[in-house]
Amino acid sequence: MKKIKELTVDETFEMYVLIKNADVRLAKNGKKFIAFTFQDTSGSIDGKFWDASEDEITRFKAGLVVALNGKREVYQGNPQVKILHLRLTRPDEPSDPGLYMEKAPVKREEMEEEFNQTLFEITNAHWNRIVRFLLNKYQKEFFDFPAAKRNHHAFSGGLAFHTLTMLRLGKSITKEYPQINASLLYAGIILHDLGKVLELTGAAATEYTVAGNLIGHLVLVDEEITKACLELKISEFDEDVVVLRHMVLAHHGLLEYGSPVRPRIMEAEILHQIDNIDASMQMMTSAVKNAEPGTYTERIFGMDNRSFYVPKDV
Repeated sequence: MKKIKELTVDETFEMYVLIKNADVRLAKNGKKFIAFTFQDTSGSIDGKFWDASEDEITRFKAGLVVALNGKREVYQGNPQVKILHLRLTRPDEPSDPGLYMEKAPVKREEMEEEFNQTLFEITNAHWNRIVRFLLNKYQKEFFDFPAAKRNHHAFSGGLAFHTLTMLRLGKSITKEYPQINASLLYAGIILHDLGKVLELTGAAATEYTVAGNLIGHLVLVDEEITKACLELKISEFDEDVVVLRHMVLAHHGLLEYGSPVRPRIMEAEILHQIDNIDASMQMMTSAVKNAEPGTYTERIFGMDNRSFYVPKDV
Protein backbone atom coordinates (compact mmCIF):
# COMPACT_ATOMS: atom_id res chain seq x y z
CA MET A 1 0.00 0.00 0.00
CA LYS A 2 1.34 3.43 -0.93
CA LYS A 3 2.14 6.19 1.53
CA ILE A 4 0.76 9.73 1.35
CA LYS A 5 3.96 11.26 -0.05
CA GLU A 6 4.17 8.57 -2.77
CA LEU A 7 0.89 9.58 -4.39
CA THR A 8 0.96 11.30 -7.77
CA VAL A 9 -1.36 14.01 -9.05
CA ASP A 10 -4.79 12.69 -10.13
CA GLU A 11 -4.08 9.27 -8.59
CA THR A 12 -7.08 7.59 -6.94
CA PHE A 13 -6.23 5.60 -3.83
CA GLU A 14 -7.47 3.80 -0.74
CA MET A 15 -5.39 3.77 2.44
CA TYR A 16 -5.49 3.89 6.21
CA VAL A 17 -4.49 7.26 7.65
CA LEU A 18 -4.52 9.08 10.96
CA ILE A 19 -6.66 12.19 11.36
CA LYS A 20 -4.06 14.69 12.55
CA ASN A 21 -6.37 17.72 12.53
CA ALA A 22 -10.13 18.04 12.09
CA ASP A 23 -11.19 21.70 12.15
CA VAL A 24 -14.89 22.47 11.70
CA ARG A 25 -15.47 25.54 9.51
CA LEU A 26 -18.33 27.33 7.82
CA ALA A 27 -18.54 27.44 4.01
CA LYS A 28 -19.84 30.42 2.02
CA ASN A 29 -23.17 28.65 1.60
CA GLY A 30 -23.55 28.55 5.37
CA LYS A 31 -22.99 24.81 5.69
CA LYS A 32 -20.33 23.27 7.92
CA PHE A 33 -17.33 21.39 6.55
CA ILE A 34 -14.35 19.66 8.14
CA ALA A 35 -10.85 20.79 7.19
CA PHE A 36 -8.85 17.59 7.67
CA THR A 37 -5.13 16.95 7.83
CA PHE A 38 -4.44 13.27 7.26
CA GLN A 39 -1.14 11.71 8.26
CA ASP A 40 0.98 8.60 7.92
CA THR A 41 4.66 7.94 8.56
CA SER A 42 5.64 9.62 5.27
CA GLY A 43 3.95 12.97 5.93
CA SER A 44 0.57 14.65 5.76
CA ILE A 45 -2.00 16.01 3.30
CA ASP A 46 -5.04 18.26 3.66
CA GLY A 47 -8.57 17.55 2.50
CA LYS A 48 -12.00 19.12 2.92
CA PHE A 49 -15.10 17.14 3.86
CA TRP A 50 -17.96 19.24 2.53
CA ASP A 51 -21.50 19.50 3.95
CA ALA A 52 -20.58 17.62 7.11
CA SER A 53 -23.48 16.51 9.28
CA GLU A 54 -23.37 16.87 13.06
CA ASP A 55 -23.00 13.09 13.29
CA GLU A 56 -19.98 13.15 10.94
CA ILE A 57 -18.42 16.06 12.86
CA THR A 58 -18.76 14.03 16.06
CA ARG A 59 -17.52 10.81 14.45
CA PHE A 60 -14.37 12.02 12.65
CA LYS A 61 -12.22 13.40 15.44
CA ALA A 62 -8.49 14.13 15.45
CA GLY A 63 -6.47 11.20 16.77
CA LEU A 64 -8.59 8.51 15.10
CA VAL A 65 -7.54 6.22 12.24
CA VAL A 66 -9.78 6.13 9.17
CA ALA A 67 -10.01 4.31 5.86
CA LEU A 68 -9.70 7.02 3.21
CA ASN A 69 -10.71 6.67 -0.41
CA GLY A 70 -9.65 9.76 -2.33
CA LYS A 71 -7.97 11.41 -5.28
CA ARG A 72 -4.65 13.27 -5.01
CA GLU A 73 -4.98 16.79 -6.41
CA VAL A 74 -3.24 20.18 -6.28
CA TYR A 75 -4.87 23.41 -5.10
CA GLN A 76 -3.04 26.75 -5.26
CA GLY A 77 0.29 24.97 -5.53
CA ASN A 78 -0.30 22.70 -2.54
CA PRO A 79 -1.18 18.99 -2.54
CA GLN A 80 -4.61 18.06 -1.29
CA VAL A 81 -6.96 15.10 -1.37
CA LYS A 82 -10.45 15.07 -2.81
CA ILE A 83 -12.33 12.87 -0.35
CA LEU A 84 -14.45 10.27 -2.13
CA HIS A 85 -15.31 8.14 0.89
CA LEU A 86 -14.31 8.13 4.55
CA ARG A 87 -15.03 5.70 7.37
CA LEU A 88 -13.62 4.75 10.76
CA THR A 89 -11.50 1.61 10.90
CA ARG A 90 -13.05 -1.66 12.06
CA PRO A 91 -11.68 -3.68 15.02
CA ASP A 92 -9.86 -6.08 12.68
CA GLU A 93 -8.06 -3.23 10.86
CA PRO A 94 -4.81 -1.41 11.86
CA SER A 95 -6.24 1.33 14.08
CA ASP A 96 -3.36 2.16 16.43
CA PRO A 97 -2.53 5.88 15.89
CA GLY A 98 1.13 5.16 16.64
CA LEU A 99 1.39 3.23 13.36
CA TYR A 100 0.78 6.43 11.37
CA MET A 101 2.80 9.02 13.27
CA GLU A 102 6.01 10.50 11.90
CA LYS A 103 8.91 10.09 14.29
CA ALA A 104 12.25 11.81 14.83
CA PRO A 105 15.04 10.28 12.72
CA VAL A 106 17.23 9.77 15.81
CA LYS A 107 16.33 7.25 18.51
CA ARG A 108 15.24 8.64 21.85
CA GLU A 109 18.03 6.84 23.71
CA GLU A 110 20.67 8.41 21.47
CA MET A 111 19.19 11.89 21.94
CA GLU A 112 19.03 11.45 25.72
CA GLU A 113 22.70 10.45 25.82
CA GLU A 114 23.77 13.47 23.78
CA PHE A 115 21.81 15.84 26.02
CA ASN A 116 23.30 14.23 29.13
CA GLN A 117 26.82 14.72 27.77
CA THR A 118 26.09 18.36 26.94
CA LEU A 119 24.99 19.03 30.52
CA PHE A 120 28.62 18.55 31.61
CA GLU A 121 29.57 21.41 29.25
CA ILE A 122 27.25 23.85 31.04
CA THR A 123 29.74 24.95 33.69
CA ASN A 124 27.77 27.77 35.35
CA ALA A 125 26.26 26.19 38.47
CA HIS A 126 22.92 28.05 38.30
CA TRP A 127 22.35 27.31 34.62
CA ASN A 128 23.34 23.67 35.06
CA ARG A 129 21.01 23.14 38.02
CA ILE A 130 18.06 24.87 36.32
CA VAL A 131 18.47 22.94 33.06
CA ARG A 132 18.83 19.60 34.85
CA PHE A 133 15.82 20.36 37.04
CA LEU A 134 13.53 21.22 34.11
CA LEU A 135 14.73 18.39 31.85
CA ASN A 136 14.05 15.96 34.69
CA LYS A 137 10.63 17.53 35.38
CA TYR A 138 9.49 17.27 31.77
CA GLN A 139 11.64 14.41 30.48
CA LYS A 140 8.82 12.29 29.02
CA GLU A 141 7.09 15.21 27.32
CA PHE A 142 10.31 16.72 26.00
CA PHE A 143 11.26 13.55 24.14
CA ASP A 144 7.69 12.72 22.99
CA PHE A 145 6.28 16.09 21.88
CA PRO A 146 6.49 17.71 18.44
CA ALA A 147 8.07 21.15 18.07
CA ALA A 148 4.95 22.56 16.40
CA LYS A 149 1.40 21.68 15.44
CA ARG A 150 2.06 22.06 11.73
CA ASN A 151 5.10 23.98 10.49
CA HIS A 152 8.51 22.58 11.50
CA HIS A 153 9.41 19.34 13.30
CA ALA A 154 5.69 18.57 13.68
CA PHE A 155 6.24 14.91 14.51
CA SER A 156 6.72 12.70 17.56
CA GLY A 157 10.06 13.52 19.16
CA GLY A 158 10.36 16.65 17.03
CA LEU A 159 10.89 18.95 20.02
CA ALA A 160 13.95 17.07 21.28
CA PHE A 161 15.29 16.51 17.76
CA HIS A 162 14.97 20.21 16.87
CA THR A 163 16.72 21.14 20.11
CA LEU A 164 19.47 18.57 19.54
CA THR A 165 20.15 19.81 16.00
CA MET A 166 20.39 23.35 17.36
CA LEU A 167 22.86 22.18 20.00
CA ARG A 168 25.06 20.64 17.33
CA LEU A 169 24.95 23.88 15.34
CA GLY A 170 25.73 25.84 18.50
CA LYS A 171 28.77 23.72 19.24
CA SER A 172 30.12 24.29 15.72
CA ILE A 173 29.59 28.05 16.02
CA THR A 174 31.33 28.31 19.39
CA LYS A 175 34.44 26.70 17.85
CA GLU A 176 34.61 29.53 15.32
CA TYR A 177 33.73 32.31 17.77
CA PRO A 178 35.40 31.67 21.15
CA GLN A 179 33.99 34.96 22.46
CA ILE A 180 30.59 33.26 22.76
CA ASN A 181 29.72 31.97 26.23
CA ALA A 182 29.18 28.32 25.32
CA SER A 183 27.54 27.40 28.64
CA LEU A 184 24.94 30.15 28.24
CA LEU A 185 24.26 29.27 24.60
CA TYR A 186 23.79 25.56 25.34
CA ALA A 187 21.55 26.23 28.34
CA GLY A 188 19.45 28.67 26.32
CA ILE A 189 19.13 26.24 23.40
CA ILE A 190 17.98 23.38 25.64
CA LEU A 191 15.36 25.54 27.37
CA HIS A 192 14.24 27.79 24.50
CA ASP A 193 11.27 25.65 23.37
CA LEU A 194 10.68 23.64 26.53
CA GLY A 195 7.51 25.66 27.11
CA LYS A 196 5.96 23.77 24.21
CA VAL A 197 5.30 20.85 26.55
CA LEU A 198 2.73 23.20 28.11
CA GLU A 199 1.76 25.01 24.90
CA LEU A 200 0.83 21.85 22.96
CA THR A 201 -1.24 18.77 23.83
CA GLY A 202 1.19 16.10 22.55
CA ALA A 203 2.25 14.23 19.43
CA ALA A 204 -1.13 12.70 18.57
CA ALA A 205 -3.82 15.12 17.33
CA THR A 206 -1.65 18.09 18.32
CA GLU A 207 -3.57 21.16 19.43
CA TYR A 208 -2.76 24.28 21.40
CA THR A 209 -3.72 24.28 25.07
CA VAL A 210 -5.55 27.26 26.55
CA ALA A 211 -2.27 28.38 28.14
CA GLY A 212 -0.54 27.87 24.81
CA ASN A 213 -3.00 30.12 23.02
CA LEU A 214 -3.29 32.80 25.68
CA ILE A 215 0.26 32.89 27.10
CA GLY A 216 2.62 31.14 24.66
CA HIS A 217 5.69 28.97 25.14
CA LEU A 218 8.20 31.81 25.60
CA VAL A 219 6.48 33.15 28.70
CA LEU A 220 5.53 29.65 29.90
CA VAL A 221 9.16 28.51 29.98
CA ASP A 222 10.23 31.77 31.67
CA GLU A 223 7.70 30.96 34.39
CA GLU A 224 9.14 27.45 34.65
CA ILE A 225 12.63 28.90 35.14
CA THR A 226 11.42 31.12 37.97
CA LYS A 227 9.59 28.16 39.58
CA ALA A 228 12.79 26.11 39.31
CA CYS A 229 14.72 28.94 41.00
CA LEU A 230 12.24 28.88 43.87
CA GLU A 231 12.66 25.12 44.29
CA LEU A 232 16.45 25.33 44.02
CA LYS A 233 16.72 28.41 46.28
CA ILE A 234 18.30 30.52 43.53
CA SER A 235 17.37 34.18 43.10
CA GLU A 236 15.54 34.68 39.81
CA PHE A 237 17.11 38.17 39.67
CA ASP A 238 20.75 37.06 39.88
CA GLU A 239 22.36 38.34 36.71
CA ASP A 240 23.22 34.90 35.38
CA VAL A 241 19.58 33.84 35.79
CA VAL A 242 18.31 37.06 34.19
CA VAL A 243 20.45 36.54 31.08
CA LEU A 244 19.24 32.92 30.83
CA ARG A 245 15.64 34.14 31.02
CA HIS A 246 16.47 36.72 28.35
CA MET A 247 17.71 33.91 26.08
CA VAL A 248 14.33 32.18 26.02
CA LEU A 249 12.22 35.35 26.00
CA ALA A 250 14.10 36.85 23.02
CA HIS A 251 14.54 33.78 20.83
CA HIS A 252 11.81 34.69 18.30
CA GLY A 253 13.88 37.76 17.51
CA LEU A 254 11.17 40.29 16.75
CA LEU A 255 8.29 41.63 18.81
CA GLU A 256 5.84 40.90 15.98
CA TYR A 257 6.94 37.24 16.07
CA GLY A 258 6.05 36.91 19.74
CA SER A 259 9.22 37.85 21.60
CA PRO A 260 8.46 40.26 24.45
CA VAL A 261 12.02 41.59 24.02
CA ARG A 262 14.52 41.59 21.15
CA PRO A 263 17.92 39.90 21.64
CA ARG A 264 20.22 42.22 23.58
CA ILE A 265 23.14 39.88 24.27
CA MET A 266 25.35 38.09 21.76
CA GLU A 267 24.29 34.57 22.76
CA ALA A 268 20.59 35.46 22.47
CA GLU A 269 21.08 36.70 18.90
CA ILE A 270 22.99 33.52 18.00
CA LEU A 271 20.21 31.38 19.54
CA HIS A 272 17.63 33.22 17.45
CA GLN A 273 19.63 32.73 14.25
CA ILE A 274 20.24 29.02 14.93
CA ASP A 275 16.54 28.50 15.64
CA ASN A 276 15.65 30.08 12.29
CA ILE A 277 18.24 28.02 10.42
CA ASP A 278 17.05 24.69 11.80
CA ALA A 279 13.34 25.40 11.42
CA SER A 280 13.85 26.62 7.83
CA MET A 281 16.04 23.67 6.89
CA GLN A 282 13.54 21.16 8.22
CA MET A 283 10.64 22.75 6.32
CA MET A 284 12.63 23.02 3.09
CA THR A 285 14.04 19.50 3.37
CA SER A 286 10.59 18.00 3.84
CA ALA A 287 9.27 19.88 0.82
CA VAL A 288 12.25 19.24 -1.46
CA LYS A 289 12.32 15.48 -0.90
CA ASN A 290 8.76 15.29 -2.24
CA ALA A 291 9.49 17.23 -5.46
CA GLU A 292 11.14 15.98 -8.63
CA PRO A 293 14.31 17.69 -9.94
CA GLY A 294 13.36 20.46 -12.35
CA THR A 295 10.10 21.22 -10.53
CA TYR A 296 8.99 23.40 -7.62
CA THR A 297 8.02 22.27 -4.16
CA GLU A 298 4.62 22.86 -2.65
CA ARG A 299 4.22 26.27 -1.02
CA ILE A 300 5.65 26.37 2.50
CA PHE A 301 3.41 28.39 4.81
CA GLY A 302 6.12 28.86 7.43
CA MET A 303 8.44 30.42 4.85
CA ASP A 304 6.23 33.23 3.61
CA ASN A 305 4.25 30.77 1.47
CA ARG A 306 7.17 30.43 -0.95
CA SER A 307 7.79 27.39 -3.14
CA PHE A 308 11.36 26.31 -3.85
CA TYR A 309 12.88 25.13 -7.11
CA VAL A 310 14.67 21.78 -7.05
CA PRO A 311 17.60 22.01 -9.52
CA LYS A 312 18.11 19.21 -11.99
CA ASP A 313 21.06 16.89 -11.40
CA VAL A 314 24.19 18.79 -12.43
